[in-house]
Amino acid sequence: MSATRYTYLGPEGTFTEAALRTLPEAATRELAPMVSVPAAFDAVRAGEAAGAFAAIENSVEGGVTATIDELTGGEPLMIYREVLLPITFALLVRPGTALSDVRTVTGHPVAQPQVRGWLRGHLPDAAWESAASNADGARLVREGKYDGAFAGAFAAATYGLEPLVTEIHDAANAVTRFVLVGRPGRPAARTGADKTSLVIWLGEDQPGALLDLLQEFAVRGVNLIQIQSRPTGEGMGKYCFAIDAEGHVAERRVSEALMGLRRICPQVRFLGSYPRAGVAQADVRPPRAGTSDADFIEAAEWLARSQDGRS
Repeated sequence: MSATRYTYLGPEGTFTEAALRTLPEAATRELAPMVSVPAAFDAVRAGEAAGAFAAIENSVEGGVTATIDELTGGEPLMIYREVLLPITFALLVRPGTALSDVRTVTGHPVAQPQVRGWLRGHLPDAAWESAASNADGARLVREGKYDGAFAGAFAAATYGLEPLVTEIHDAANAVTRFVLVGRPGRPAARTGADKTSLVIWLGEDQPGALLDLLQEFAVRGVNLIQIQSRPTGEGMGKYCFAIDAEGHVAERRVSEALMGLRRICPQVRFLGSYPRAGVAQADVRPPRAGTSDADFIEAAEWLARSQDGRS
């Protein structure tokens, strides 16, 4: 495996690349743009890269399904880091283009909901067509296939374009979350401000089936940050659930919740425990009474004494 190569959704100039470059280790890695998220992940599976970096969630549209589905299916991968990147778009055009000249625009499908209101107000007649990435949209504008692309302003110089309008966003403070994934191994070290990600599959379809799974977290005081359903491809009504939970698998409340799920689910895929971006240990709420590691240890010791007749 290449220990110095990270893959990401390319080409050069994507928000994904910008987020990846915020990681200190990116300065000492070969950063290889790929044509798609599956291609970036498959390079890791094939041992051609040590890690792959991709968007997994944004604050406007929610989960990025291409990334979630890659983590849900195929050869298992694990998340080791996450990065939060504030997102604001620029309308990139060829030099000399006026706003009145823009008849066709492009960008990544995830970008469209984030600029839809701006388009309605400023370019109501412009036709939108999706591109493989925002940077690829900029490349297509350079080649004359579209009049404008929504991308990061930083991509303009790479593609010989000009940012005609900047600071475009329908939702203030929009943020996208990116993850660094690699082959399964030991989870990132516990920091006290961590997140655990997993995918769970429902068993028999019956009333309360999902509630039974969620109670494995609730009774142990594990807070869920996100839950998203995804079709399994096995027929209508067949879904799995991608879940982000507060805490680290090294914590007893989290590990016991995962063991409980493993007992009652036909399949559980552990996607890793890793530091939560933008959250300091001092900001983490203390565990609910009765759910700290000390509480679990004391309860186990009490049970052992009871079994030995020493309680």
